[in-house]
Amino acid sequence: MTAVLFDFSGTLFRVESTESWLRGALAEAQMELAEAELAEAAQALEAMGALPGGIDPSWLPEDVASVWGVRDKSSELHRAAYTGLSRHVPLPDDRLHDLLYDRHMAPAAWGPYPDAADVLGALRERGIGVGVVSNIGWDLRPVFREHGLDAYVDAYVLSYEHGIQKPDPRLFEVACAALDADPREVVMVGDNRRADGGAAALGCAVHFVDHLPADQRPDALRPVLDLVGAVPRANAGGPQQNK
Repeated sequence: MTAVLFDFSGTLFRVESTESWLRGALAEAQMELAEAELAEAAQALEAMGALPGGIDPSWLPEDVASVWGVRDKSSELHRAAYTGLSRHVPLPDDRLHDLLYDRHMAPAAWGPYPDAADVLGALRERGIGVGVVSNIGWDLRPVFREHGLDAYVDAYVLSYEHGIQKPDPRLFEVACAALDADPREVVMVGDNRRADGGAAALGCAVHFVDHLPADQRPDALRPVLDLVGAVPRANAGGPQQNK
């Protein structure tokens, strides 16, 4: 294998909890909610699937259904879809819906999985090209820079910048071209069987991980190193404990 493509949310990074997300937006608005009200609102937002990168909606309101399936094709559609969901949850100030959306794009709202840096670093050591291919409506590069992972990424291919969503093979084709890699020598790593599995249409190998909280998934990315034959020097004598 000459290159690895990674999904972003649920693969390399995990978004903060819905409660933390709401607290961050309230702090930005300089507003407070009683703990019981905050917990109730966070639970309602989670059930609506209003947090991008969180769980999917349990149902789609009619006013959101028309944009949901194409939300990752532009920044405008992405914002409309998620603020549309959050507006179905009563909040003390209407401004909070846009503040919530803005909050989820902040680097502080995301944390890398425990093994992400080691795996990306090992791939760089062995000269394996790395691309990030994400269905998303905003620029995630600052998240990688803030967490010190940008130096390991050779190319970012983001759906909203191309007007193409996974599983459309054309998005993976753009990524392979950016890395000058034959798709048959590329592994796509992601958490969504349908979206990320679209890379198989090009001939890419596909490896799936589970979209779990970071503390429940300490080393799911490490098998990627076996797939490409890249063994990090720090792990040459056996697996290390994650820190």
